[in-house]
This record gives sequence, structure tokens and C-alpha cells, in this order.
Amino acid sequence: MQSFTIAVVISFVGGRPGMISAATGAMALLFTNLVANHGLQYLLAATILTGIFQILFGVFKLARYMKFIPRSVMVGFVNALAIMIFTAQLQHFVGEPWVVYSLVAITLGIIYLLPYVFKAIPSTLVAIIVVTLITIYMNIGVKTVGDMGSLSQTLPVFLIPEVPLNLDTLMIILPYSLALALVGLLESLLTASIVDDMTDSDSDKDMESRGQGSLIL
Repeated sequence: MQSFTIAVVISFVGGRPGMISAATGAMALLFTNLVANHGLQYLLAATILTGIFQILFGVFKLARYMKFIPRSVMVGFVNALAIMIFTAQLQHFVGEPWVVYSLVAITLGIIYLLPYVFKAIPSTLVAIIVVTLITIYMNIGVKTVGDMGSLSQTLPVFLIPEVPLNLDTLMIILPYSLALALVGLLESLLTASIVDDMTDSDSDKDMESRGQGSLIL
């Protein structure tokens, strides 16, 4: 529910048409120590401060300094994300029946071959629909997301962090919030810059910064 809400809202309040945001592994790596040492309540407080930092980043128009990041860094950033996503999926192919590899081959075939004959609809979307229909109507017994863990069917609950509002709390969450704000913005703004180059258009990166911060708050 949260990921869906983030993706929909940022598409309206962000600064790059056609680009959405969601939770990322890079962000998750930054707050593991905070949760382990201080608990989930401090993570909620750090998240609020992260949103404030991102809004200030946009208000003071600091996104203009993105132009000093070399293109090679942008390309390496995107390729690294692709490699991380790919390697994270490898564990799900170990010990699987041949039908799983067949579905993977069909998916890749649609993604890479369909654009040669039809471009009106993204080939990735066509691949998802076709392979999903094949799996459902042929009753192929492959693993689903539900098999990997239980999924909550309840709506999220509004919660105010129960942490002491003092300087000690600020000193605890400040380094994590600053790091989360910078990493989150770098991921989004680097991606926006690459989309700008691919579409030969400009995006409002300060608006994207403010939009992300507002969404977190």
C-alpha cells in the first residue's frame, strides 16, 4: 500500500513527468544500524527529518549542483542498480523446475524482440501481461509473492514517533537523516538526468526534491 501511494503521489508532485519513486535497497542499508541500536520509533523520527532536509534541498535550489556530476558517474549508477536487481533475483532460480526457465525465456523474448515489430505499447508491459495470462490459464504452479511471506491486508495506521524531543535524539537521528536525504535525492535526480538525456527534455529537479520531501512528511 505504501509503495503504491508513493508511486502515484510523486508522479503528480514530482518534477519529472513519467518518473516515479519508491522504496530502494540503498536507503534500507542506511538505517539498519539505527533500528538495531535504537528501535523502530527512532526510524520514524529520522524519516520525518529526512523529509525536512529534502524540502530544504529543493527550497534552496541545491539541485543545480547536479550538473557537476560526470556522465560516467550517472551511467555507472544506473548500471549498478541493474546489477543489484539482477543479482538479487538469482537466488529465486535455484532448484526451480524447467517451466520457470521457460517463462523467463518467453519474457526476455518478448521484451527484446517485440520492439522490432510493435512499439505502441512497452514490450515490458506486454511481457508481464502475456506471461501472467499464460501462468493463470495454463495453471502453471510457480511461486508467487505470497509464497515468500505473509502480506498484510490492513491499511497503514497513522503513528507519531514516541521519542524524547531533545538534543540527544536529534544527534542520534541527524547523521542517518542527512545520509537518507542525500542518497534518496541522488538516486532520483541522477535518474531524472538520464531520462532528460534520453528524451531531450528538462525536468524540475528542485520540484522533485520538494515533492519527495513533502511525500515523506
